Amino acid sequence: MTLPTTTPEETADTERAERARRILDAAAELLVAWGYRRVTIDEVARRAGVGKGTVYLHWKTKEALFLVVLLRAKSSSFATYVRRMRADPREVLPSRMLRSMYLELGADPVARAMYLGDSETLGRLGEVSARELRSFSEEGARGLEEHFRLLRDAGALRTDLPLRTQTYSYLATALGFVTMHTLDTPLAPEPGAGDPSPLDPPAAPGVLAGADALAHTVRAALETGSGAESTAPAVIAVYERLEALCQEEITRQLRR
Repeated sequence: MTLPTTTPEETADTERAERARRILDAAAELLVAWGYRRVTIDEVARRAGVGKGTVYLHWKTKEALFLVVLLRAKSSSFATYVRRMRADPREVLPSRMLRSMYLELGADPVARAMYLGDSETLGRLGEVSARELRSFSEEGARGLEEHFRLLRDAGALRTDLPLRTQTYSYLATALGFVTMHTLDTPLAPEPGAGDPSPLDPPAAPGVLAGADALAHTVRAALETGSGAESTAPAVIAVYERLEALCQEEITRQLRR
């Protein structure tokens, strides 16, 4: 019996991918701890256990490296949506998607900084990402509209409001809840019964209460209470496409 062999090229690709992962992990940790302005490529290399030149073998500039840090967080979010929708078709509902997003942001400081446009963490990187990833952001907005249109056509969302008004309300409500969570306020939501999922990441009671309050608000404002499950395959395809676009942009930022 002949055992499968790995070619030198495959071994080199595996090692390169593992090295890139370590560099990205180190860059993400330093971004959160120090902020973009203070982080240097020397520090990233030191934390990743590689030489400075090795970092530049993967990315031409500091900007390119940290754009991929942000893109990786975004790609992970899309992958989480898809995974949850495949496990439970009700996850296509806006209320459940935002509940998932709220919990994930609580566990991922890079995604949270990007979502809030945290200037202390992102610094100039916020401006760079807005410029460099504009077309990707526009595609994400079109994807959300397509998602909502599918739900409206299936009777899962109200149709007495224009589509754009619904997507705006969805995004503004989410931003408000996430922003409130960062503030030191006595007006935190009280824990409720909620609608937990076995796919939920570990979260503190206060984070769970916020996620449940957000889901309740969006459900009451936008949803009809029926018709969502039938849209799952088409909605999943929307977010698979967005995840693929993320991966394409990550590849584009790699040094060739």
